[in-house]
Amino acid sequence: MPAAPGTTALDPAVAARLKHDAAGLVTAIVQQHDTGEVLMLGWMDDEALHRTLTTGRATYWSRSRREYWVKGDTSGHVQWVHEVRLDCDGDALLVKVDQVDGACHTGDRTCFDADLLGTPGGSPGGAPRG
Repeated sequence: MPAAPGTTALDPAVAARLKHDAAGLVTAIVQQHDTGEVLMLGWMDDEALHRTLTTGRATYWSRSRREYWVKGDTSGHVQWVHEVRLDCDGDALLVKVDQVDGACHTGDRTCFDADLLGTPGGSPGGAPRG
């Protein structure tokens, strides 16, 4: 179970700005800091965010394993954090990283490169038909 809000060392002013879901989590969108490439989506609670901000290593809450995990501890595919931003609503984080090797658990560079569902206009991978 993620740490209860207010039970971590996260700056209380930061914690107060976060809008957690029912499980106490906030979406974390991960982006390569220098290219803008979207790499993955993860979940953070106050403790994961605190660990990320203090260690410089991206730390997430695994909803399936129900534990914290530091990206790269087992795979070697480390995420070195350059900055963390909060969106205007307080319900999502943007984590800008320097990604070592693949970000996806499949080993791919990004979790978003394998399955194009379509493009505006309805034609997969192309311009609208006309």
